[in-house]
Amino acid sequence: MGTDKILAFDLGTGGCKASLYDLTGLCLGSDFRAYSTRYPRPGYHEQKPEDWWDAVVRSSRALVGSGLCDPDSVKGIGLSGFSLGMVPIGEDGRSLLEWVPIWSDARPETGDLEPFFREVPEDEWYSITGNGFPPALYTVFKILWFRRELAKEFSRARTILGSKDYINLRLTGVPATDHSYASGTGIYDLTARAYSDRLLAASGLPRSLFPEVVPSTRILGPLLPEAAAALGVGRDAVVVAGGVDNSCMALGARNLEEGSVYNSLGSSSWIAVTSRRPLLDRTYRPYVFEHVVPGMYNSATAIFSAGTSHSWVLRELCRDLADPADPGAIYERTEALAREVPPGSRGLLFNPSLAGGSSLDPSPRIRGAFLGLTLEHTRADLVRATLEGICLGLRVALDVLASLTTVQDEMILAGGGAKSPLWRQMLSDVLGKRVLKTSVDQQAAALGAAAVAAVGIGAWKDFSRIRDLHEVQARHEPDPSVSGIYAGILPAFREASRYLSGYGDSLGSRP
Repeated sequence: MGTDKILAFDLGTGGCKASLYDLTGLCLGSDFRAYSTRYPRPGYHEQKPEDWWDAVVRSSRALVGSGLCDPDSVKGIGLSGFSLGMVPIGEDGRSLLEWVPIWSDARPETGDLEPFFREVPEDEWYSITGNGFPPALYTVFKILWFRRELAKEFSRARTILGSKDYINLRLTGVPATDHSYASGTGIYDLTARAYSDRLLAASGLPRSLFPEVVPSTRILGPLLPEAAAALGVGRDAVVVAGGVDNSCMALGARNLEEGSVYNSLGSSSWIAVTSRRPLLDRTYRPYVFEHVVPGMYNSATAIFSAGTSHSWVLRELCRDLADPADPGAIYERTEALAREVPPGSRGLLFNPSLAGGSSLDPSPRIRGAFLGLTLEHTRADLVRATLEGICLGLRVALDVLASLTTVQDEMILAGGGAKSPLWRQMLSDVLGKRVLKTSVDQQAAALGAAAVAAVGIGAWKDFSRIRDLHEVQARHEPDPSVSGIYAGILPAFREASRYLSGYGDSLGSRP
């Protein structure tokens, strides 16, 4: 099997990335294909499942056709997919809807939620499921909307699948999900590791609508002949169940044991801790997914606007620093500006809640803000305060998790923010953790999907090999003197969040 390969697909919100791995876990190449999201009404965030399939096909054919491998050498296929999807499948195995709600879609209305929560109070539901996002995002409530709004199509539904499970159905003809993805359905009992009879009864939905739950490493079957032809690989390849993106990323970031932690710093940003029990708190509501690593859970807290807040500041305040011929120039130039400013940004504070609040905030209507502006402040201060504000928001997120379990002192950083040396050091100083940038970087979810496939086909005995695949490229230790400055600012940041939440509530839905 020395020349055998694994093909991993990472279905994200913006597109699909296909990655080719050899059996040592080395990534040989990747190909990304974007797809679009439409927003037809407030709260509606929709994509076409056919676009996912097209992106899978095009990325696979481009990657395999690039000469990196013989098509017949692909022996295993694993998928990572964004959570909370709702794809209703008819008797013909195709989606009954052209456009389906994605994870961020919040179309279910109060009337879709209230009957359920009369049967199971919301706090109890959270304690059972660990579903810490706003309830309307979770699959069961999207199905209840589907039943109410599109009764004819609902009556024809054979099963309801998520993002990567829909692709697995197209690849193998088998409708199934894994425990990590099922844990985001809104009816999954984390402790029992199974669908909850009580929650199913509260929903009034038949169990048959929800696919069988299998281990992430379970081989669903060989590729269908037409799927093999579409992907451009041999028919000997088998497909494993795969996992939800949060858990695949945790695996790829070597979160294998109690207290291991990583930070994904992208458009949004979250900190996730792996543990043998779900980390639950009814006030701050960490969101929990079962891990693809057997017997473990991933519990996370998040801020919704990290990279997007940074991008907004660059777009609106630093447009003159952009270079159309060099997209990376604006990041280098603004980082140079931020380095001119001392820690604490000379008393300027930024709250990054430009996209509203998470469960960490007193209100989802919280507004973002710069606070403490004076005539002496410059654009450089604004840029540095933006980076610091995002880090302070993540410190609030980390403190919630650290109050529930012991968190290791070393944190892997993944996502686009990992490219910035200044931001990495700032995170280390604010969080009080050793921050590592490794060779895996933005491939964490894809590596996790590949590892699940490697174990599933028997090429790996277990997931421990993941540890050896991370080559440390940068290591940042907290500077005690700088950490002390940020510790002094943190209470003001928390107080600002309380004020800005009240301010947002006073505005209501006004722009």
